[in-house]
Amino acid sequence: MIHLTTPLGDEVLELRAGDAVTLSGTVYTARDEAHLRMMEDGIPFDPQGAAVYHCGPVIAAGRVVAAGPTTSARMNDLSGFLLDAGVRALIGKGGMGPAVREGLGGRGVYLAFTGGCAALAAARMRLVGVYYEDLGMAEAVWQIELDRLPLIVGIDASGGDLFADVGQKAKIHFEQRFNK
Repeated sequence: MIHLTTPLGDEVLELRAGDAVTLSGTVYTARDEAHLRMMEDGIPFDPQGAAVYHCGPVIAAGRVVAAGPTTSARMNDLSGFLLDAGVRALIGKGGMGPAVREGLGGRGVYLAFTGGCAALAAARMRLVGVYYEDLGMAEAVWQIELDRLPLIVGIDASGGDLFADVGQKAKIHFEQRFNK
């Protein structure tokens, strides 16, 4: 198990798709609307070495109650500016497209968290602050402190992509089995 702490640096460049990691430190949640707002108004946090979690957490009484990942592919066309600004890790579920894989090249990683484990994630989180609260609970950018959140490197900085690999293997298997 490799332990990472934000802000992230060049250590993420050594990670390989499939590596198990834990992440501690500050992360910022962001879904579609938050990405669009940041593109218009600027990034409200220091992006250098930051981690952005594709998540719409449930917040109650000043704490994170649930924080499962949302489908990252929804942010395929909205992530480039974050990587260009210095964000080192995107976190979510389901992988991301070829443009993001290319954008991560030599500078960052995509970390996968298992969907359906929102309570597990929340147990490793402490709420610190919020940006764009007017967007509503799910779309606001929440600043969260993590304590060893378990993740898998889904896409590495060298182009390794677990999700693309599985898709390719499934395609080959399907063709062998049904296209005889």
